[in-house]
Amino acid sequence: MNVLFVLTSHAELGDSGKKTGFWIEEFASPYYYLTDRGVEVTLASPAGGQPPIDPTSDQPENQTESTIRFKGDEALQEKLSRTLPLADVSADDYDAVFYPGGHGPLWDLAESEDSRLLIQTFYGMQKPVGFVCHAPAALKNVKDDKGEALVKGKKVTGFSNTEEELVQLKEVVPFLVEDMLKENGGNYSKAGDFEPYALEDGLLITGQNPASSEKVAELLLAQLKK
Repeated sequence: MNVLFVLTSHAELGDSGKKTGFWIEEFASPYYYLTDRGVEVTLASPAGGQPPIDPTSDQPENQTESTIRFKGDEALQEKLSRTLPLADVSADDYDAVFYPGGHGPLWDLAESEDSRLLIQTFYGMQKPVGFVCHAPAALKNVKDDKGEALVKGKKVTGFSNTEEELVQLKEVVPFLVEDMLKENGGNYSKAGDFEPYALEDGLLITGQNPASSEKVAELLLAQLKK
């Protein structure tokens, strides 16, 4: 089994003067969950090469078992520095795709044509597509085979408006994940702020926040084993 992980290449947090990128926990936890169970993981990003790490995700209060393991894992850090350019990957080569969050995807993956086409291809090939936290932003322009928004009528979750308010970035982000999913017709629901919560609707798997990242990986692996 081979799963493609798609990470953001976007490092600027809007006009705030601060940095963003991908959230370490949302990458490391699913990565280790899958690879510890024999899954091959390939990494890609819009620009290829080293994707930016959200500095906030590296702060002491955001450390988990997986982020600590990542810190000491030179082989994975080396692998991460050489992500494939998104334009060069093909859904034919993988059994599923997973998108870690962080605020970066709101800017690049949400608008990336390569990403949009990739998700549509995976879905059309009956392969699972998973997203956590801000990564459902990548579903913004994704359509189903009828030309409707892929999330329309489906159970979905993602970083909530109240969570965005709590991290004080509601005025900085280009759009709110919860609002976008609802506007696209998704049947959005959530748990309490920063509590683990993941949903599965057919091939589409979404998680609410960093605490939900391993749950998304669990659901993804269960689908691959079907």
